[in-house]
Amino acid sequence: MRVRDGDRRLGAAELGGELGERATLVQFSSAFCAPCRATRRILGEVAGLVPGVTHVEIDAEAHLSLVRALDIAKTPTVLVLDTDGRVVRRAVGQPRKADVIAALGQAVRAESSGA
Repeated sequence: MRVRDGDRRLGAAELGGELGERATLVQFSSAFCAPCRATRRILGEVAGLVPGVTHVEIDAEAHLSLVRALDIAKTPTVLVLDTDGRVVRRAVGQPRKADVIAALGQAVRAESSGA
């Protein structure tokens, strides 16, 4: 997972839903993407396991301006946002559950340390 995306922040308007209390998992998907379905399941499970974490899925084809602004080249792409909506981690392709949990841990620690 790549660290930080400058100081880019996403809010409820871009996401179409509220940010999580502790972190938000944002998934960019497309209709015929098989790894997107598996990613949806993994991120949904993690969001259900970790209190204060929300999973938001965005249809890349329906949100092309956001895709371009964030330089999303493939689906699935997963962004981990801190409580302020800052992009603190990014991964392309189907993530492993353990990697998502580790990235969330880093995002929460970064937020609590004021990084």
